[in-house]
Amino acid sequence: MGRRVPAVSRALDILELFLEGDGTLSAPEITRRLQLPRTTVHELVTTLAARSYLVPVAEQPGRYRLGVRTYQLGSRYAEQLDLAAEGQQVARAVAETCGETVHVAVLEDADVIYIAKVDSTHAVRMVSAAGRRLPAHCTAVGKMLLASLPPEELDARLPDGELPAMTPNSLTSVAELRRVLAETRETGVATERQESNADVCCVAAPVRDRAGQVVAALSVSVPMIRWSEERRRELTELARQGAGQLSERLGHHPRE
Repeated sequence: MGRRVPAVSRALDILELFLEGDGTLSAPEITRRLQLPRTTVHELVTTLAARSYLVPVAEQPGRYRLGVRTYQLGSRYAEQLDLAAEGQQVARAVAETCGETVHVAVLEDADVIYIAKVDSTHAVRMVSAAGRRLPAHCTAVGKMLLASLPPEELDARLPDGELPAMTPNSLTSVAELRRVLAETRETGVATERQESNADVCCVAAPVRDRAGQVVAALSVSVPMIRWSEERRRELTELARQGAGQLSERLGHHPRE
């Protein structure tokens, strides 16, 4: 690995500061926060502005915001993203940590489609496949995705009558599903207990794109013989971490 160039590192440090707060900064603020010499900051900001990575804020003299060049780079990065490929890589990392089956799924109508999957390392495991389609309300990923829809979109996807069941534990009442979805929105995680497979439980967390929209969900599935309240808490945290990592790959950077 080659030597890092200090000036480049400092320039990138300056750009990353604009990801926080209201997105505008002055040279003195940059100097104070990065503890750099004033002349160094002035030279770097002048160079970044000359290359359109920063632009002055017209209504706030002395302050800067990110320029069009950063948008162009971000757009090009987003164009090259492949949700399934990125999801497979993150799912593999999560599965290596917990040894259980990990899925990434997207919503289509009232169903979920698995776009990435990594199998458990245990002899007893969930049998599934990427590309499989299941009723959303019977799965943790589906509940997470349904809970993320605007009310009018959710209404359009739910039937007037009962929901189809996959196991005796599947939700069949639309009213009960709405209650579960409200709880999912509050907790930020979805749980399935033997609803799509009588022998499997599952937890899922939301995956967001750079605009903050939920575009997928990541889940960890566990056979009942390895399910417990303690295990549920452990896997919930792993699902959240994995979903967060995939969201970051898609360009999502939540503010504190």
